[in-house]
Amino acid sequence: MTDATAQTRSQYRRRRTPHRRPTVSATAAASCTLAARGLLKIRHNPFLMFDVVALPIVLTAMFAGIFGGAIAGSVSNYLPDLVPGVLVQVAVTATVNTGVQLCDDIDRGVFDRFRSMPIARIAPLVGALTADVVRYVVASLMVVLVGLLMGYRPDSWPGLLLGCLLVVYTAFALSWVFAFLGVRMPSAPAVQGASMFVLMPMTFISNALVPTAHMPSWIKWLADINPVSHLVTAVRQLAGHGTVGMDIVWSLVGATLIMLVMAPIAVRAYIRKT
Repeated sequence: MTDATAQTRSQYRRRRTPHRRPTVSATAAASCTLAARGLLKIRHNPFLMFDVVALPIVLTAMFAGIFGGAIAGSVSNYLPDLVPGVLVQVAVTATVNTGVQLCDDIDRGVFDRFRSMPIARIAPLVGALTADVVRYVVASLMVVLVGLLMGYRPDSWPGLLLGCLLVVYTAFALSWVFAFLGVRMPSAPAVQGASMFVLMPMTFISNALVPTAHMPSWIKWLADINPVSHLVTAVRQLAGHGTVGMDIVWSLVGATLIMLVMAPIAVRAYIRKT
């Protein structure tokens, strides 16, 4: 056998040899690197943080002025109920950006370039969702800061911190749903439209802004079983009394189930798409 023939066969074997799957540590490292890329995008385009910086200021000030006197008699009396409600509303609404940005990156061919790199195929998806956790943290901090400037004083600071962590965890779990929509929907505006069609009723037909006692019976029933209402009540219990009730348990169980169900579905859809 000539040297040329041996070299040809060696090259053929190398082409036929499958690539080894990246290890867990390599996948985690690549995901962190791509999460840093997501944060770098925010640095170059600060307007991506508009919904988690400006929106909390507007919503907290606006709803305090509109509903404070009518519901609680004064703005200061209304803030212990309003701040947890706006905190949940802003964080849940911010999860839409996950699907919008993911769909936009896929349309522009960014993930096609990632596919040619020697990294785990799920690393870009996990990195994008991890970067969005920073946005949820910023949203939570902005709502609390605006509330403090307006006179809000929680009875339990550790409870408020745990409530913020619960909201961030729930938002991360919910972001897998919008990641799936970002992969399956044809365009970023379609993702945003479909997401808001679901989120707007969920966030407003709840106890986030007003008590459910005086709502029509059928709306009250929807508000009482709404997961957003359970999450808002859980944060109010933690921040107001420092106690752990069943609403916290339901919120944790619901968020975990959403992530356990939607994460594999979103990953499978993403791998098929890319």
